[in-house]
Amino acid sequence: MTALTVRFFASLREAVGFGDLNIEVDPPTLAGLRSALATTLTPEQFRAIDMADVRIAVNQAIVQDETPLRAGDEVAFLPRVTGG
Repeated sequence: MTALTVRFFASLREAVGFGDLNIEVDPPTLAGLRSALATTLTPEQFRAIDMADVRIAVNQAIVQDETPLRAGDEVAFLPRVTGG
């Protein structure tokens, strides 16, 4: 198991009801993290963060799904920024 810190920002923080979560994942991938979050969060909370327009950053860098995760990584879920 790999211990991670997950952070939710802006509207995602409001949707899940908190900003930070410490979680263990196996395997240490974004897919493994999503699986762990699906069992930790309520279905409504998980739907809010599992949308196509949500960006994921690991240690403050936007990443793709195949990015490996390491113990101590900070994973941030970010809503798409809109402007106008």
